[in-house]
Amino acid sequence: MDRSDEMLATAAATGDRAAFAALVGRHYDRIHGLAWRLTGVRAEAEDLAQDICAALPAKLRHWRGEARFTTWLYRVVVNAAHDLRRRQTTRAKASLGWGDWEMARQEEIAVQAEAQDWLAQAMTGLAPELRDTLALVLGEEMTQAEAGLVLGVSEGTIAWRMSEVKKRLRAKAREDAT
Repeated sequence: MDRSDEMLATAAATGDRAAFAALVGRHYDRIHGLAWRLTGVRAEAEDLAQDICAALPAKLRHWRGEARFTTWLYRVVVNAAHDLRRRQTTRAKASLGWGDWEMARQEEIAVQAEAQDWLAQAMTGLAPELRDTLALVLGEEMTQAEAGLVLGVSEGTIAWRMSEVKKRLRAKAREDAT
């Protein structure tokens, strides 16, 4: 019998390894895909997805089942991506004056960003809340209501963000065409 995500999460929260393995097996591609859309860098997404899966047993102990498991899991991924961005920003600020090796690393990151396809580049130019919204609505094919639940904002806010994303992507396309 195929157990629901919620049943597996409840069992995994109490230490059931088979339930945890089933959850990770069922949702790893979803975790990785969202992490990639949020970071725009495949290697960062792989690291982030692995970090999330490693931390998931402890996080599951706090899962209360008030929302669908997938909604809760998306929130975990979004929060982990936000934490990564904060760490990267802190490191970038701290690196000012750390020497030539840090400059070489920053140049390497810039070269990697240039290698991304047009949409990935355009997404990295969006504000984090717009990128998160786009990743959930288009990348994960969530409704605006579902994305609002994951991000903790109203459905109207999600609709406005999607309108803003479309406007900015059109402007970027016109800019790149000239």
